[in-house]
Amino acid sequence: MQNLPKKVRSRKLSSRVDLTAMVSVSFLLIIFFMVVGELSKPKNLNLDFPDNGCCDCRPYYSENRSVTILLGDNNKIISYTGLLDLPIIPPKETSYGKEGIRQELIKRNKSVLEYSAALGKPGRGISVIIKPSKKSTYGNLIDILDEMKITGINSYSIVPEFTPKETKLLASN
Repeated sequence: MQNLPKKVRSRKLSSRVDLTAMVSVSFLLIIFFMVVGELSKPKNLNLDFPDNGCCDCRPYYSENRSVTILLGDNNKIISYTGLLDLPIIPPKETSYGKEGIRQELIKRNKSVLEYSAALGKPGRGISVIIKPSKKSTYGNLIDILDEMKITGINSYSIVPEFTPKETKLLASN
């Protein structure tokens, strides 16, 4: 009986697993998906479209409040106030930026707000009609929309149609 092998007890291994590497990988994954989630959000302009109203009649806009901006090729901007046939402020070519269209829009909006307040309708500023030509670039349109945002003018529309007189005006300047 002495020659019988004795029962050898096996040594128990540690039941704890080192999770340090797993924790760091999980933090990296969390950070990765947070960054991807932020980068995948769409970055676009929010445009508000007017309601059609309750009837088929066209809405009335005061010529005193309407400013039309024509966008041409080579960063050309022509603006006028009122109707082209009887303009309140005649068409003139201007430039983008602080000393150009921004200054004109701020000045015109201020005078229209004062005029509206005198009539008893405060807060009614100018309505801008932006007309990009086929030769203007998307960058020009984005620049003029940025000017609308900077000047605080919320009432504007983008109209891609030109009258024959507006086409002549863009071609002549």
